[in-house]
Amino acid sequence: MLTEISKFIIIAFGLFFIGCGGLMLFNPVKARAILRKAGSTNLINYGEITLRMVPASALIIYSDNSEYPELFRVFGWFMLVTSLILYFVPRKLHHDFSNKSADALKPLYFRLIAPFSILIGIFIIKSVI
Repeated sequence: MLTEISKFIIIAFGLFFIGCGGLMLFNPVKARAILRKAGSTNLINYGEITLRMVPASALIIYSDNSEYPELFRVFGWFMLVTSLILYFVPRKLHHDFSNKSADALKPLYFRLIAPFSILIGIFIIKSVI
């Protein structure tokens, strides 16, 4: 049961990557504005971190059933550990980093990296179905 739920979460995670890629490709200004919001409030900061832990856990749980078990396990643990670390990073530091990243990532750069997000999403989905 938990394995099937994890599979569904991973597919949703892949669709999230595809959706983010589409947003970056077709509306990079909006994608940049969303990036600027990371860590801006306690709700956004801790909500984002907590939500990251859901697909991270699903990747770990489902790893043995995936096409690339070691990759899923390592990526899942990396996401989980970095999420736990982010709980202890001051929110303002997280927000400042997201703003600096948004400043550096001009809309053109969002468009250039969008296909990689889409390909990662497709790869994640194809690895579990």
